[in-house]
Amino acid sequence: MRVVSLLPSTTEILFAIGAGEDVVGVTFECDHPEEARTRRIVSTSAIPPGLTPRQIDDVVAAALRRGEDLYHLEAGALTDLDPDLVVTQDLCAVCAVDVSVVDDALEHLGCRAEVVTIDPYTLEDVLTSIGTLGAAAGRERAADQLVASLRARLAAVRGTVDGEGGNPPPRRPRVLVLEWLDPPFAPGHWIPEMVEVAGGTPALGVRGTPSRRVTWAEVASCGPDVVVCAPCGYGLDEASEQGARVTGRFPGVPVWAVDADASFARPGPRLVDGVECLAGIFHPDLAGPPDPAFARRLA
Repeated sequence: MRVVSLLPSTTEILFAIGAGEDVVGVTFECDHPEEARTRRIVSTSAIPPGLTPRQIDDVVAAALRRGEDLYHLEAGALTDLDPDLVVTQDLCAVCAVDVSVVDDALEHLGCRAEVVTIDPYTLEDVLTSIGTLGAAAGRERAADQLVASLRARLAAVRGTVDGEGGNPPPRRPRVLVLEWLDPPFAPGHWIPEMVEVAGGTPALGVRGTPSRRVTWAEVASCGPDVVVCAPCGYGLDEASEQGARVTGRFPGVPVWAVDADASFARPGPRLVDGVECLAGIFHPDLAGPPDPAFARRLA
């Protein structure tokens, strides 16, 4: 089978279930595992490099108002690669090539590839998508095993933060996760649920719904006990840089930066790493401190 993956998260899933050898095309953002970088890049971003977060938001907002695509699909690459399966999404215009663009390209090229659309909104949706990809790629058993291991890890976190062994459950802190910092965005999709599983209470944002732009006044009024800076698409160093600029808005409140690109923004197996990381931030006495490769305290 020959697979083209148009999402970093599905590329990660395909490699995790042993279908990496079948992946022939990926996006410019597919960087995990490292081997994914050796595959042909078939989609690129229309957002110019080197922009600040505010400039990126301006470009994205303007493109969406004009109805313009934020990603370019190299249709010729699909012809050259002759895929049997193309994996894409219809979840977020900012995340990857839209399924309608893929369908139009395949119809124009006369390509008969199966198109699988992955649109998770919750942690359960993410786990289900692993099974969906496993079935499409002929790796059902490996997908089932991966899902079982992820469920076991999530259950272990829940047990730890809920007070196992007859111990009273600890107080759940109010947690503000910022999915973008300039302007601020409240979290959506699976992130509020990640906070809940890790033993916190989301201060803004509703699970299973899109993230949304908020004002700094809303942020100030939500009264968080902990702030987590998780700007979508950025790693730990960049998140720390951006987060350091907003710590003054939260006097006396612990502010953390996390590797959003790896374990928060991409709906794949590493979301569970993110849940474990959050549990370490909220309840270090129970879960142990977070892995410094995933989280860094700023204030």
